[in-house]
Amino acid sequence: MNFLRKKKDLTLVLGGTGKTGRRVAERLTAKGHEVRIGSRSAEPSFDWDNEKSWDACLKGVTAAYITYAPDLAMPGAPNAIQTFVDLAKRRGVKRLVLLSGRGEVEAQACERIVQNAGLEWTIVRASWFNQNFSEGAFIDMVLNGAITLPAGDQVEPFVDVDDIADVAVATLTEDQHNGQVYEVTGPRLMTIADVATDLSRATGREIAFVDVPHDAFVAEVANSGAPQDVVWMLDYLFSTVLDGRNAHLCDGVQRALGRPPKDFADYARDVAVSEVWRTAA
Repeated sequence: MNFLRKKKDLTLVLGGTGKTGRRVAERLTAKGHEVRIGSRSAEPSFDWDNEKSWDACLKGVTAAYITYAPDLAMPGAPNAIQTFVDLAKRRGVKRLVLLSGRGEVEAQACERIVQNAGLEWTIVRASWFNQNFSEGAFIDMVLNGAITLPAGDQVEPFVDVDDIADVAVATLTEDQHNGQVYEVTGPRLMTIADVATDLSRATGREIAFVDVPHDAFVAEVANSGAPQDVVWMLDYLFSTVLDGRNAHLCDGVQRALGRPPKDFADYARDVAVSEVWRTAA
């Protein structure tokens, strides 16, 4: 019997108000599972920067979906993950699902911590999110009609967050995913110019890609008042991760769910209908 079907079981969703966590929590709740949101605004609250907040969140929890903000590549992330996993094990958590990042040495170190914990585990290793252009750092660029990034002609297989959430829910609720690493990508390698083309078609207005020098981009982000960790993260991503190491497709969505991943063009059309990208006339 799947242990998550027992009435007493409780899943902790860290980052439960974020891109993937919100969707995971909604899906679990819709399936009748008891969920505890792990966020600073929840009760009890969860804060990666306040270890004292973790214990109350883990009380009675049998499974945990782990997301680390802003990214597992951040300095200090492995120590935080190790401490959290150790505490989770002591508190009786049985299953861990970690959202990880492709091509990040630090993220893979965090994966090994989860894999070596002596608990049931699954790794969901994701490429860049489609939703970065509608819910994240790049939405203002889309609204302004120009995606200004130091991306050149490098390609990335952007993945839809709804696919990530579906995979995560499957791994949290179905036993056959234990011990699996699902590297999830979209079905197509895309340059940012390709992204701009799909967004232009979906919105019915021109959205350009403007390739900018890396240092100038980082300086502009810093000058915009963005938090220091966000500046560090974008610097890291565009100088390290977007260097061709992830320029290949993976079958994680197909293996986990038995269906193909969502294409960026379909994502763009769906978001355009929602009018998230609507601009003033």
